[in-house]
Amino acid sequence: MRRLTSAILATSLLVPLVTISAPAQAVPARRIAYGQWDSPAQLRSGTTAGTRVTAGRISLPAGTATGRWTSPWTSPGFALTELVASWSARTPGDSAVRVEVRGRTGSTTSSWDTLAVWAAGDRHVRRTTSSGQADDLGSVAVDTWRVPGGVTSYQLRLTLTRAAGQASSPSVDTVGAVASRLPDVSDVPTSRPGPARGVVLDVPRYSQMIHSGEFPQYGGGGEAWCSPTSTSMVLGYYDALPRPADYRWVGAGHRDPWVDHAARMTYDYDYDGTGNWPFNTAYAASLAGHAFVTRLRSLREAERYVAAGIPLVASIAFGPGELTGAPISSSNGHLVVIVGFTASGDVVVNDPAAATDAGVRRTYDRGQLEDAWIPASGGTVYVIHDDAHPLPAGLPGAPAGP
Repeated sequence: MRRLTSAILATSLLVPLVTISAPAQAVPARRIAYGQWDSPAQLRSGTTAGTRVTAGRISLPAGTATGRWTSPWTSPGFALTELVASWSARTPGDSAVRVEVRGRTGSTTSSWDTLAVWAAGDRHVRRTTSSGQADDLGSVAVDTWRVPGGVTSYQLRLTLTRAAGQASSPSVDTVGAVASRLPDVSDVPTSRPGPARGVVLDVPRYSQMIHSGEFPQYGGGGEAWCSPTSTSMVLGYYDALPRPADYRWVGAGHRDPWVDHAARMTYDYDYDGTGNWPFNTAYAASLAGHAFVTRLRSLREAERYVAAGIPLVASIAFGPGELTGAPISSSNGHLVVIVGFTASGDVVVNDPAAATDAGVRRTYDRGQLEDAWIPASGGTVYVIHDDAHPLPAGLPGAPAGP
């Protein structure tokens, strides 16, 4: 950042020339808070209507085809303007989960807005979002609830449904949301390298480009599959890729067929793509055990995850010449995996846009990547981990704990 100076010219009284340094420009506050209901006590703090909380999961009692769970009103401590929900759930047979949000500010409460109708598979239910819904305080942009005027608190509501007569119930074991109020900036000060300098995690490398033209009904591979490819790389790191029987439908002759499967299992039929953030974490949670969408303020915060052995999938965007060494010249929205940092603090990533698996590993300038990530997506990341890699206490953008 530049420091501005001003000079007071000498007067006729021969006052000495004085140089005054103006105070450094304040960095706009980045307000972020992640709230989660996971433990049995946290889930029981919500209100049930036709659902029950047993064994740490929200489910439907026998003989019930539909029911709801509503979270308590939750305040992040600031007037949030964006919210992204995420969840971990099971939807056996013909069942699904609807995720909704509403907000409150002063005496005004918004209507419920639908964020997703989700199912793990697509045989009975096509998972969708519902962009628009701009009827009062907020509106939905694919996976993000936007409230330009801000609300001071929010509620999440889950509706569980199953086909009449079906015995197996959908269930939810974790639901959460990252609320944020972020400045509109085009770049950010480069953060100081932190605890993960010299740490590079052994994350496998998969290229989205080798799938170009595959399965047009799920986006057609290539440039469209950066998100499921990145998610698959992290699942591979945890040895949590799907079983071969799950992706047998892909057929012979496809390299890295688990990527094709991930694209199908994350496809948003309303958005018509595989880049829906919580659809990717919901898929990952079913295999690794834990996953959610959150936002971070800097790469220094990301380093704390990498130092704990947890790679991050980061949402970025950049123009020509803005990300030196990238395999594509620009992108309005792209996903990469942050796998480590050099000794000097530059960022080691797995970039799925490389033409081959072998070319996926890249090193990007710290400041360039931070500018492509923080202003573009608000510092959005997928946090995916297994039981062997628990989240250390106090991680930024993570659940505060029971």
